[in-house]
Amino acid sequence: MRVIAGSARRIQLKTVDGMETRPTTDRIKETLFNILQMDIQGSVFLDLFAGSGAIGIEALSRGAKEAVFVENSKKACECIRINLEKTRLKDEALVMETDVIAALHRLNGKDRLFDIIFMDPPYELGIEPQVLSALADADYVDDYTIIVIEAKLDKDFDFVGNYGFYVTREKTYKTNKHVFLKKKKEGMM
Repeated sequence: MRVIAGSARRIQLKTVDGMETRPTTDRIKETLFNILQMDIQGSVFLDLFAGSGAIGIEALSRGAKEAVFVENSKKACECIRINLEKTRLKDEALVMETDVIAALHRLNGKDRLFDIIFMDPPYELGIEPQVLSALADADYVDDYTIIVIEAKLDKDFDFVGNYGFYVTREKTYKTNKHVFLKKKKEGMM
């Protein structure tokens, strides 16, 4: 796995040993960032369930001004820190070694607005509704924040409206998909 484009282009990233994480392939990562390319430059990026940090690091490499990585695994957080050091992007990064829901609550009141939030939770966890519930009330999410969820192909996202979000786009691949969400604007049905 490598950084595809930007200041850290071609740098090989360390991955987490074992089956606890499921790294996004380079091809899927490239497609994702082609979709987000107009929104990355100068953005503040939140990488939830960050694993090795490859997605947030790609965002930083492509010009995001800051990335926050949230990961519960000590081993994965160490991997993120190594990758940030290797890519020389650690000064623009914050690594939070904690549960995602706890991190989302702690990020409130920090006078920060996230432009892009990416999450790739363990598929079997079914935590997306909890995360969206926390994001719905967060002061760091507005009508312009792009939320991207990596999920199994058969995952149904009809529930997002219950939390004040709507699907703007869905990109399917052979093995999974990316679902793009935004917060509903006032008065939007």
